Amino acid sequence: MKSILRKDLPIIAVVLLPFIYLAYIWNDLPEEVPLHWNIRGDVDRYGSKYELLLIPILLPLLVYLIFLIVPKIDPKNKIQTMGGKYQSLKALLTIFMSGLALFIIYAAHNDSVKNPNYIVLIIGLLFVFLGNYFKTIKPNYFIGIKTPWTLENETVWKETHGLAGKMWFVGGLMIVLSSLILSKETNFTLFTIITVIIALVPVIYSYILFKQLGKKV
Repeated sequence: MKSILRKDLPIIAVVLLPFIYLAYIWNDLPEEVPLHWNIRGDVDRYGSKYELLLIPILLPLLVYLIFLIVPKIDPKNKIQTMGGKYQSLKALLTIFMSGLALFIIYAAHNDSVKNPNYIVLIIGLLFVFLGNYFKTIKPNYFIGIKTPWTLENETVWKETHGLAGKMWFVGGLMIVLSSLILSKETNFTLFTIITVIIALVPVIYSYILFKQLGKKV
């Protein structure tokens, strides 16, 4: 465990950034701060500034701890076979969550989200990066598209993640481009549609492929 923590020192530093930033601005925060914004960037919920403490805990810290624990409880040790890819994925998602936490705390401090499209754009970039990782994920119970059919058949897992990787990559690029050229409302609608499609189609495909392979046996 100590060797893992030493290797993860840069990631741990990233996890701590939102905590440090929140501590730095804490005395400047009013007792009530904005905690939620609509798609136009307008505040639609205020709450106690103490609720902001949950942001770095539930985003970068929780994600990092999950990635730290999962290899230890993986019953088939498949995640271990990902090697450096797993470490890169852990770093990527932790950095994303830390950046999101910093953005939320900054917005609460400044009482505004000037352009919600920036958040959608960042999520689009995350989809692009995740699309590149799908094909490297080995069958496991924790990461990837875990349907009864992908977990039952390794070929279904491989083919499903190959399709999902391409869809998430292309879908992420479309989200990035739309965030740069479309209005806030239109962009959010397109973002929702793309997200639903890239989430559901691989699941449906895994079922269809499983049934097709079963008929060939």
